[in-house]
Amino acid sequence: MIIKQFFDDDSSSYSYLVASQRNNSFIIDPVKNNTKKYIDSLDKLSLKLTFGFDTHLHADHITALGELRNITNCETIMGIQSDVDCVSKFVRDKEVITVDEIKITALYTPGHTDDSYCYLVNEENDQILFSGDTLLIGGNGRTDFQNGDPDDLFNSLHNIVLRLNDNTIIYPAHDYKGLKSSTIKEEKIHNKRLKMSKGEFISHMNNLNLKEPNLIDTAIPANRECGIIK
Repeated sequence: MIIKQFFDDDSSSYSYLVASQRNNSFIIDPVKNNTKKYIDSLDKLSLKLTFGFDTHLHADHITALGELRNITNCETIMGIQSDVDCVSKFVRDKEVITVDEIKITALYTPGHTDDSYCYLVNEENDQILFSGDTLLIGGNGRTDFQNGDPDDLFNSLHNIVLRLNDNTIIYPAHDYKGLKSSTIKEEKIHNKRLKMSKGEFISHMNNLNLKEPNLIDTAIPANRECGIIK
C-alpha cells in the first residue's frame, strides 16, 4: 500500500492518495486547487483512481471530487448524512468498501459537522485512520457551524476513535503546525482535549470564539455540487 500526502497552503488541509498493490487507488479530501497535482501523481505512478472520498462537507476549501470524477471517471463517495446530491455513492456507518487488498471501513463520527466520517483502512498488519476533522494532532475540529455539536464530538472521540488499537496511525484533514501524522496512543498521551471530562470539553468547545473560515459562504454551496460551480 502506498500513501501520498498532499498539503494545501491556503486552508492548511491534507489530502491523501492511497494505492493498492495492483495500482488501483483512492483519494480522501481532495482540494480543487490541487487537482493537477493529483492527476500528475496518478500519471507518474501509473495509478487508476477508483474512488474519491470526502470526510464531510468542507467549509474552508472547495472539493476536487467533481473534477476528479469528470477527469478519471472515479466514483465519488460521502456519508449518507451529507447534504449533497452529486456523489456517486453514499456510505453508512460501518459500511466497507474494498480496493483490491485494502479494506476501507466508514465510521460515522458526528460532532465537527453532522455528516462527519472517518475512514479506517486495514491492509495486512497496518491500521490507518483518516480522521477528517474529528481528531486532529493535539486537538480536534471545531463544532460551531454545520450542525456541529461538542457533545456528539466527545462521544465520537471517546466511544469510536479512541477505542481503536493504540498503534492505529492517524492522518488528519488539517494541521497548522507542520505535523503530518500521529497514533491513537500518542493522542491519548499528549492531546489535552482528550483528557477533559465531557462537561469540560463541551464548555471549552463552546467558548473558542473562532472566526468563520474565509471561504465558508463560497465553499459550502460549491461543495454541495462536488466543487463543480455552475
